[in-house]
Amino acid sequence: MEKRLKKYFLVFTLPTLLAFTIAFLIPFILGIYLSFTKFTTVLDAKWIGLDNYAKALKNRDFLNALWFTVKFTVVSVITVNLFAFIIALLLTEGRKGTNVFRTIFFMPNLIGGIVLGYIWQVIINGVLIKFGVTLTVSAKYGFWGLVILMNWQLIGYMMIIYIAGIQNVPSDLVEAAQIDGASSFTILRKITIPLVMPSITICLFLTLSNSFKLFDQNLALTAGAPAKQTSMLALDIYNTFYGSIGWEGVGQAKAVIFFVIVAVIAGIQLVLTRSREVES
Repeated sequence: MEKRLKKYFLVFTLPTLLAFTIAFLIPFILGIYLSFTKFTTVLDAKWIGLDNYAKALKNRDFLNALWFTVKFTVVSVITVNLFAFIIALLLTEGRKGTNVFRTIFFMPNLIGGIVLGYIWQVIINGVLIKFGVTLTVSAKYGFWGLVILMNWQLIGYMMIIYIAGIQNVPSDLVEAAQIDGASSFTILRKITIPLVMPSITICLFLTLSNSFKLFDQNLALTAGAPAKQTSMLALDIYNTFYGSIGWEGVGQAKAVIFFVIVAVIAGIQLVLTRSREVES
């Protein structure tokens, strides 16, 4: 069987490798090259070196979007994972109707980002208008609107992952701790959380990357208003690339910087949380 698998391995993997190469690898490499050029189409690209990166790093809108995205990511990662973990704990205690609640909490993740953004725009503006304001009056309203939207969409998905991790905690280990007189908080801190670290690693990675890459919800909810103060990195790159002729290379440079930032932060997070898995 192993010999047959090795013999036909390339046959079965070739379609996937071709699709990955054509749809991802080649555009990715081409995008890096274009970030060092001035272009309007791929065919008229002219090499200009680091000029695009210099313009990107000096661009106030990009720096504001970076800071706004970092703040949003920090708040979203903490709140989404905290609430998802608490709900997962509540829904693994053997109470009646837990499957129904799991389904209800997971359903928002099935709604598309654009639709979700417009839905919450109507809901939040409907509340704020009673106080004479809207989401676009101040950046703080847009910020917390995005946080609420992100939590509503992702909590159910992360909850499912946490539930899977909690259910894999050996019940005899918990029972032994209870017999020894350990409190619920001690069991949570000393047993449950260390053994659920693989789930925590996955959830942190997903919430971190999704928060940084948020685009369609940002576009639908605030579109960067007021005055681009609520533009996140993905939306700012989109506006740069398609907003004015001659800035396509700058937009591509911003995209490369964006990729490096997300890759570095996600890599650090994976290393740190995986080390905790080994320790536990």
